[in-house]
Amino acid sequence: MSPVDPALPAFARARLFPWLASAPFVLWPSYVLSQGEVRWEMITAMVLVPALAFTRRKLFTGLFPLALVAFLYDTMRFVKNVGLTPERVHLCDLREAEIALFGVAVGDGPMGTLHDAVQARPSLALDALCAIPYGTYIYVVIGAAVFLYGRDFHRLQRFAWTFLLLNIAGFLTYHLYPAAPPWYFHAHGCAVDLAARASAGPNLARVDALMGVEYFRGFYGRSNDIFGAVPSLHVAYPALVAVETWPYLSLPKRVVAVAYAALMCVAAVYLDHHWVIDVLVGLGYTAALMWLLRRLFRPPPGSP
Repeated sequence: MSPVDPALPAFARARLFPWLASAPFVLWPSYVLSQGEVRWEMITAMVLVPALAFTRRKLFTGLFPLALVAFLYDTMRFVKNVGLTPERVHLCDLREAEIALFGVAVGDGPMGTLHDAVQARPSLALDALCAIPYGTYIYVVIGAAVFLYGRDFHRLQRFAWTFLLLNIAGFLTYHLYPAAPPWYFHAHGCAVDLAARASAGPNLARVDALMGVEYFRGFYGRSNDIFGAVPSLHVAYPALVAVETWPYLSLPKRVVAVAYAALMCVAAVYLDHHWVIDVLVGLGYTAALMWLLRRLFRPPPGSP
């Protein structure tokens, strides 16, 4: 076991911390595997998480909130329909609000949404471009965490706990204000079916066909929150990454970070996954939680 770093928060210096913190990442994968659901990420977690907890406690402490998000998301399968009824799911009322605020003319018909206009004129080039942030955002979040670990552990902690709270706020909102995404409307109309299967949407399906690999179908087809359009956490993550890594980025890297976050906002709408309203709410959640965590995690003197 590695020596305990005095710079770690008090809870992470406790003798039992590695045991208690790593336990869910051994017990939950063991349960999933016992049910016949063999997934490589579960096997990886069973090996990697305890290894980090006992040999690289500082790194594990910094990444722990990110790991908790993965654990919570996967266990949401047991509560995905808690509080949901067809009458409570916002679908066509949300679409009408979208049209009222951001409606566009679609051909010679009535006003529609940006999604209606985009789906009427599909572009494989734009599909592929917008698939980039949608297919890489998890790796970007992990990469940003590792990047901050080597430069500013305090900022890493703030980044990771903000990420966790963002997801908890999103998960709670999905049950308090269940909302169907645009792809669901285009596939099912205004009829709400709680048994409907998750989908990557037609745009990402075309990208899968282009690649010859069902990457997006496999990734989004396992979603536990079909009626979790509001807020868009997809746009929240790159915004958080850009802000927290900003002081340590060169000018070209700052341009890339902003462009990536902006492309994610475009992709969320273009790929038929989120309403514009969802995007704005997601950015609002990000700003609010970053404001809160900056007051809870006061930087040490001299920190950027």
